[in-house]
Formats: sequence, structure tokens, C-alpha cells
Amino acid sequence: AGFSTALSQTPSISSISSEGREDLQVNQLETQIWIKPDIQKTDVDFSEILNAIQEIAKDVNIFFDELEGVNSPSKDDDSLLHHGNLTSTSDDASRLEVVGEEVPDKNKTNGLYFRDGKCRIDYILVYRKSNPQTEKREVFERNIRAEGLQMEKESSLTNSDIIFVKLHAPWEVLGKYAELMNVRMPFRRKIYYLHRRYKFMNRIEKQISRFRGWLPRKPMKLDKETLPDLEENDCYTAPFSQQRIHHFIIHNKDTFFNNATRSRIVHHILQRVKYEEGKNKIGLNRLLSNGSYEAAFPLHEGSYRSKNSIKTHGAENHRHLLYECWASWGVWYKYQPLDLVRRYFGEKIGLYFAWLGWYTGMLFPAAFIGLFVFLYGVTTLNHCQVSKEVCQATDIIMCPICDKYCPFMRLSDSCIYAKVTHLFDNGATVFFAVFMAVWATVFLEFWKRRRAVIAYDWDLIDWEEEEEEIRPQFEAKYSKKERMNPISGKPEPYQAFADKCSRLIVSASGIFFMICVVIAAVFGIVIYRVVTVSTFAAFKWALIRNNSQVATTGTAVCINFCIIMLLNVVTSETLIIFFTEQPRTESEWENSFTLKMFLFQFVNLNSSTFYIAFFLGRFTGHPGAYLRLINRWRLEECHPSGCLIDLCMQMGIIMVLKQTWNNFMELGYPLIQNWWTRRKLRQEYGTQGKTTFPQWEKDYNLQPMNAYGLFDEYLEMILQFGFTTIFVAAFPLAPLLALLNNIIEIRLDAYKFVTQWRRPLASRAKDIGIWYGILEGIGILSVITNAFVIAVTSDFIPRLVYAYKYGPCAGQGEAGQKCMVGYVNASLSVFLVSDFENRSEPTSNGSEFSGSPLKYCRYRDYRDPPHSPVPYGYTLQFWHVLAARLAFIIVFEHLVFCIKHLISYLIPDLPKDLRDRMRREKYLIQEMMYEAELERLQKERKERKKNGKSYHNEWP
Repeated sequence: AGFSTALSQTPSISSISSEGREDLQVNQLETQIWIKPDIQKTDVDFSEILNAIQEIAKDVNIFFDELEGVNSPSKDDDSLLHHGNLTSTSDDASRLEVVGEEVPDKNKTNGLYFRDGKCRIDYILVYRKSNPQTEKREVFERNIRAEGLQMEKESSLTNSDIIFVKLHAPWEVLGKYAELMNVRMPFRRKIYYLHRRYKFMNRIEKQISRFRGWLPRKPMKLDKETLPDLEENDCYTAPFSQQRIHHFIIHNKDTFFNNATRSRIVHHILQRVKYEEGKNKIGLNRLLSNGSYEAAFPLHEGSYRSKNSIKTHGAENHRHLLYECWASWGVWYKYQPLDLVRRYFGEKIGLYFAWLGWYTGMLFPAAFIGLFVFLYGVTTLNHCQVSKEVCQATDIIMCPICDKYCPFMRLSDSCIYAKVTHLFDNGATVFFAVFMAVWATVFLEFWKRRRAVIAYDWDLIDWEEEEEEIRPQFEAKYSKKERMNPISGKPEPYQAFADKCSRLIVSASGIFFMICVVIAAVFGIVIYRVVTVSTFAAFKWALIRNNSQVATTGTAVCINFCIIMLLNVVTSETLIIFFTEQPRTESEWENSFTLKMFLFQFVNLNSSTFYIAFFLGRFTGHPGAYLRLINRWRLEECHPSGCLIDLCMQMGIIMVLKQTWNNFMELGYPLIQNWWTRRKLRQEYGTQGKTTFPQWEKDYNLQPMNAYGLFDEYLEMILQFGFTTIFVAAFPLAPLLALLNNIIEIRLDAYKFVTQWRRPLASRAKDIGIWYGILEGIGILSVITNAFVIAVTSDFIPRLVYAYKYGPCAGQGEAGQKCMVGYVNASLSVFLVSDFENRSEPTSNGSEFSGSPLKYCRYRDYRDPPHSPVPYGYTLQFWHVLAARLAFIIVFEHLVFCIKHLISYLIPDLPKDLRDRMRREKYLIQEMMYEAELERLQKERKERKKNGKSYHNEWP
């Protein structure tokens, strides 16, 4: 009788609605059934009820199995397709809906739900009916339905051959796999722990907060009052568990798992569903690679535009909210809503934008100091003794800089170039080089702290990547040899050590060959510069003829940029993929590909810059004994004002052109492609066609995300970081240009992700991966290169040696501008014009300067005069300068490396307050879980006592 009473209070299976299914859930794995609390109020012994219900659970499972067998189609045929309508082929859960319930009309028409308006689309698969891989697809979709996913199909409105498969994961499937995947979900509000402070400190904080209240609100912060969706989720999280579901904060089961998490769970299922009999015939990725499916992606959450203002009517969806507060150009000065980015795109993309924002923020002090160095050069320009002497040296005649056609020239003709050189090469340059070396270390160390905070806020501290699947290419290559996996204990393909070594050698040889191609291109640029300087010197236009060296440098840089971009497009991706060895997993392949691609791109971008910085004008010989290329072309000399102006032009032009080109390709190319697609649709369906398309059709017409994920975005920024730090001593404005570019880059990338690309799968990651090691390598290289730029390329060391050893203040310990008097004359050597070689003798004799042929001319070097015992031999000052340069390089490197290591040691990777918060949270979570379980048991005990039941030796 008691059991009959219990069953009478239990809803019948035929009337179970979506709400009723929350009270009655059948777990097919554990054959348990959850009963409403009302059942526990009966007079029957509770254990008898459970025993009886376990007997009927099998019948309930049989009912569900029969229902699934009847309603789930066995084949993937055209009978499931309904052109122009959303027709459901979902399984048992969708057929247990109450017929009388009203379905929201908005959900039916917005293209985000099934036909019933309740089942949200979590994932989209796209294939063509003409594709021959039908049998694999049928088996795959049958197994999808067996996993509990619901499915609908519909043909495209623009092409009947294209079929969209819409997938939905019901609550039971989400709960089951969320527990398997250890998805962390909120279960209790956070309790903030405040450290004990002294009264004096509390008073100071109160005064500071009162003072801040008088200041205007920070304009860079987002307005959380008008955008309530940006409020942080102040809840503790724990791995989801169905047995402890009462611990979690569940207001609505439809929204408990956000859309990104739902898509990730569905993708996890699809990666583990078989499509064919066989050991490794499993997973969606293999079906995408063999062409069974054309595309697979989660849906965007509606349109990113709205007729109504977000401040008055609120956001239509998360995509609209992201566009208004992140991707719109009107909010370029505001902070990024990283929590919202992470919620929509996942932790991996969120970490990229967090790193990009951190890098951009850290560029502010570097850009400010670089601008200060430049302005210091501007303000001290009129007081620079060297520039004055160059501009006033009308009686000093310089030797020609090329064979025959280049004329003699006055040193005063290079007055403008001497002043421009002073803007970048002044007393503050050494300080700025040291600052940038320290800045790179501080940037990386504080990023580790920032990453730790983000990892804590985003529940990534204890997250570990699952064991990756074997790459299909690796499996196909080495399927004949197998060995036991020590972790899983299953046999898997095995690559022999000899084969691995041979592939590494081939890979390294291929990369070396590609680097040799880049060096050959630089060699071609060198020949161009040598040949063109003579051509421009004999040009008809006086402007080009008088500035032949600058024209040569400018055109060579532009040609070099074109070669750089050509090599990037033609050889980089295809050959790098070909020369990349066959690693076992996808992450190993990505790391190998990333390292090789970066090496090639870095050498391709910076090889010509290294040539100008360290080789241009260093091995030219002297007049009368010039060194020649292939015994034909005379090597190029530096400008009379120095080689630094050539390096500045190289860096400035390459940096501006490359950043402009990258921004155009990132945004312009997808914009043009999407515009062309919309244009074709308008021609076929009129102006109203786009608005009538469902969301999956609109997203399919967008551009897919890059096949290499965030590789291109990271590569662009890492190369820029190298440009900003490696040669920053020669171009202090590089951080400023990088800052301006990054402010635009953040909004360009945001606009691209929100509006131009399909929604990428929300992936998890703990850090930026191999890129951090590359950044550390660039930081070390920057110290070495800046030491050589200051010591070799600039005139800082020769001026220092002259001031302390040979100038008017020699032996006095001073090095001011008054000590530089006579430096220009001391840095120039004398050459007898009659000692010129026949092939390098100029066509003019220099009579235009003094009315008679010149006997002597000057050139930049420390050599003895022609009438000395050893004509044109090196002077003692040359050896002093060389020794000072070597000493400066050693001292600078050791000093900066010591500072870098000291900073790395002093700055902990984990902030102290975060460490305390983590320990405190771990303690509180254990207490909360205990209290919640204790509260539940006490409640059950009270209910038993109320019903007249009691047990001896109960706990608690």
C-alpha cells in the first residue's frame, strides 16, 4: 500500500515535461532514478521504495531504448531533409515534451534553436550530398544519436547540395560529459578575506579613497552599470558532479552551461565517435580531413548589430555586447572585457588578447622613454658640437663614395644627415638601450604574474590537458609498427629512433636551405645597392644626383620589403610544412612548426637589418685599395655622417610598411571576401535575402578561422617585439610605432573575430605556449645586438675615446660638448688623390671647389697620412677605439644580464596576495562542501523524524 502511495505521487512517464524531467532523471549507466522530495514523506520504508523502484528502472530504460529505436532514423538519407523548414529528427527527449506548452516564436525564427524553439543549437556540421563518403557519415551520425545528442538537418537556401546538420546536447548528456571532462562550475558565492591592517594604514587608505572620489571616473574603464553582463562571477567553482548537483548554483538548467561550454562538450563527444569499423576510425577531425564533412563550427549568438542603443535597451546577445564594448572603434581607449571574451571565445583566445593587452600596456613606458630620447636629441641639436663642426666644414672635401661617377663633396653638404643622426644617436641612447633590456625582462616577469592571476580567475590553475590523440598523418605513416602506450596501456603506432633522427636531419637541412635562400636575397640587395649608387650619382635630376646614397637606401629598403613578403607567401607555409617532421601529437607538431616558421620569418625580416647594422661600411678598405665584390663591384660605404642613418631608414620603412600590410591582410582580405559573398546573395535573392537567412547560413558564409589558429596573430606580434627590442638603440621611436599599431591591432582583431570569422571552438589553455620561450630568447638576443649597435654602429665609443684621450679635456676626466672640439677633423683621414686606382678615379678633378685640381681628400677612418713611413696604416687611436668597443660590449652585456637575472629573482611568479587567496579558497571550499553535505543530511534526518522513522547510531 505504501509503495502504491509512492507511485501515485510520481508523475507518469507519458506526461513528463521538460520541467518534470528535472525531477525525474533516469541514469542509464547507474540505473538509478531520482524522486521528488514528496515521495520521502510517505509512511513506507525508504529502502523498500528504492528497492522496488530499481526493479522498474530496467523497464524505464527498455522504454527509452525502444522509443529511441523507433524515432531515431537508422540512415542519413534525404527523408530527413525539409527544404525551407526546420524539421526535427531529435531523439526521445524532444518527443517527451508536453504538446500543450507554448513555444517562443522568437526562438523559432532567430536560427539559434530547433523547430520546437527550446532545443538550442550547440554545433553545426556541413556536408554536400554529392560527397561520396555517405556510408561513413551515416555510421557517424547514428553513433552521435546513440550518445544522446539530438539532431536536425536542413538543406541550404542558396545551394541544395549543401546540408546543415544541427546538434543539440540535452541536460543529461551535458551533465554526464561535464563530469567526465572535469568542467568547473560555480557552487557558492565568494567570501573575501581581508588581511589584518594597522590603524595607521587604514586611515591612509581612507584618505586616499576620499581623494579618489573627488577625481573624475577613469575613462578607460567599462561602464558596468549600463552593461550588467560584464559583472564578474564572484563564485567558487568545483568540478561538476551529478551526485552533488545540489551543491551547485543552478537557476536554470538551460543556461547553467554557457554556449561556449556546451559547444566544447559537443566537440568532445564528436571527437570520440566512431565512423567506421577499425581501431583508429574515430573522430570528427578525420572526417573533416577526408572530406566527409566540409565544415564544423559553433554558431554565433545572433547578429552583432541592433537598431536600439545598448545603453537604453541593453545588449541583444553576447555577440552584440562584444561588438559594442570591444570590437567597435568608438571604445579604442577602453580596457578589454577579457571575462566576456573568455566566456564567448574560450580561454585560449582570451589569453591571446590578455597577452596582447598586457604587451600594449607595457609599451606605454617604453614609448614614452623612446620619445623622450628623441626629444632630447631635438632640444640638444643646436648645442651638439659634432653637428656644428660638420655643418661648418666647408673647407673639408670628402672623397667620392663610388667609382667614377660619384663626385667630390664638401662635408658640410651632409649637415642635415648629421643633425638627423644626432636625434637618434645622442647621450641618452645608452641609457635607453639599458632600459629596454630591463624592460623586456620586467615585461616577461610581470606577464607571468598577470597570467597567474588570469589562470586563477578563469579556473586554469589545476587544469591539465587531456592526453592528446595521435595525428592521422603519424598514424598512417607508422601504423605497421606498434608498441604499448605506458599511460593508456593500449597499442599505438611507433616511430623508430633511427627514422626520427633521419627526419630531424632532413628537417634541419631544409630549414638551413631556406635560410640560405634568404641570405641569397640579401646578397642580391647588396649588389643592387652597390650598382645603383653609381647610377643615381649620374642621374639627370639634381635632387636624386645630390642625394644618391639616400635614394639608394630608400629604394633598396622598399625592394627588400617586397622580397620579404614574397618569400613569406611563396616559400614559408608550404615548405615549412613539408620540412616539418612527423610528431606524434598535434601540440608537438604545432610547436615544431611554430619554431621553424618563426626562425624563417625572423631571418627573412631581419637579415638585411643585420647587414646594415654590422657589415655596411666595415670592410670597404680605403681609397686606393678598395675591397670589391667578386673583384668587380666596390663595397658600399657609409654616409659621411655615419651608418646609423641607413639603419634608421631600414627599420622605420620596414616597420611601417609591414604593419600596414599586415593590418590590411588581416581585415581587408576577409572584408573583401565576405562582401563578394553578400553581393552574390543580393543578386540572387534581392536586398531582403540576407535578413531571411538563418544564423547557420550566415555563419557558413563567413570566413573560417585560420587553419593554424592564433599562429599568425602571435607571429606578427612576436616579430614586432623583436623589432622593438633588438635594434632599439638605433631607432628609439620603434616602441612608439609599435604602441600605435597595437592600439589599432586589438580592435582589428576583435572586429575580425566578432564580425568576419565564424565562431571558433572555445579551447582551453594555461599559457601562450612556446611563444614565451621565444620571447625570452629575443630578450637575450636584444642585449647582445644593442651592445654591438652602440659599440660598432654608432659613434658613441669614438666620441668617448676622443673626449677622454685626445680632445681638449684629455686627462681631466670630463666629457662635455666643449671636450668634443676638433672631433670631426680627428675622425677623418687624408688621402692623396693621385693614388686612386684607374677604375675608381672620379671623372671630375675637384677644380670646382678651389679653382685648381684637388690634391687631397678626406675619408672616415683612423689611418696614417700618405707621406708617413707606413702610408695608410692604422693609427694608435684606431686601436684605442677598438679596445674601447670590445670593453664596452663585455661590460654592457654582463651588467645588463646581471640586472635581468636580479629582476627575475626578485619578482616572484605568483603574487603573494594571490597565493594567500588560493590557500584560503582551498580551505573554504572544503569547509563549504562539508557544511553543504552536513546540511543535507540533517535535513533528511529531520524529515525522517517528522515521518516517524528513526535509526540508531545515525551520523551526525
